[in-house]
Amino acid sequence: MVYVIAHLKAHAGKGDEVVALAGPLIEATRREAGCISYDLYRKPDDPDMLVFVETWKDRAAVDAHFAEPHLKAFQTAMADLLSEARIEVVHPEKIEVL
Repeated sequence: MVYVIAHLKAHAGKGDEVVALAGPLIEATRREAGCISYDLYRKPDDPDMLVFVETWKDRAAVDAHFAEPHLKAFQTAMADLLSEARIEVVHPEKIEVL
């Protein structure tokens, strides 16, 4: 299995917009081949800090997800809402930071 942890920091007061836009992404992604789990969390004391925690069958499934139109649409919509983003792909033998 491969895990993806995506840390997103929205501009002040924009966390709710990010969560609203993430709804269709989450729904579509959970139907992708190789997706085991795909969840979005918010820090209780900082609602503009969000974390996607994802579990995938393998790296090929992650790569396929990165090419999906619903992910690309979400990334485009987030361009003006995020101040920071960091993605970690966690393999059994290493961690990639994208």
